[in-house]
Amino acid sequence: MIITYEDIKKNETVNTYIRQADENLKSLGFTEHSFAHVTKVATTAGTILTELGYDEQQIELAKIAGYMHDIGNVVNRIDHAQSGAVMAFRILDKIGVADEDIATIVAAIGNHDESTAYPVNPVAAALIIADKSDVRETRVRSTADIAADIHDRVNYAVKKQDLNIDKAKKQITLSLEIDTNISRVMEYFQIFLGRMNLCEKAARKLGCEFKLVINNQEMV
Repeated sequence: MIITYEDIKKNETVNTYIRQADENLKSLGFTEHSFAHVTKVATTAGTILTELGYDEQQIELAKIAGYMHDIGNVVNRIDHAQSGAVMAFRILDKIGVADEDIATIVAAIGNHDESTAYPVNPVAAALIIADKSDVRETRVRSTADIAADIHDRVNYAVKKQDLNIDKAKKQITLSLEIDTNISRVMEYFQIFLGRMNLCEKAARKLGCEFKLVINNQEMV
């Protein structure tokens, strides 16, 4: 069976897991991981492969992986990438998706968390970059604890985010505008350095160089 991104977006099982996973993370004090996040990740992952000239099938699989990548949080935040991969396998297998497509999607989902991740295929690489680049003030649920919570503070400080894919130059550039009155640039690196290192590996898998620009200054 050929599965599409639109099919998955309409799948109530997937959507139920996304909603509940976000509720679980809300209880734990995490930033937003609901439909705004997964839709942005799906769209960005698809755009990355589109801009780099990958075929429609790979693009569609990247969008599907992006949309489903955080469903494992319904089980537990710890090892949520692996839990999510197993859950995605069950859902996709049940609706008759081709084994090869399932393998690509679950490998991407299982390799998106920086503690265990590796860009094992182009879909995984696109998912990693799309997920780790989604830093923005609207992911913060409440501004009440900005001073105490570094993750909220860093996200809230990001006033503008742009991901540029330049196929000719073989460069993927994440540009951020950070309000340093809210969070110092060093705080961004304090929590995101591992993610940026992973983005470098993912970009190399796609035959590109990864660059991070903060307030018009190239960082990596």
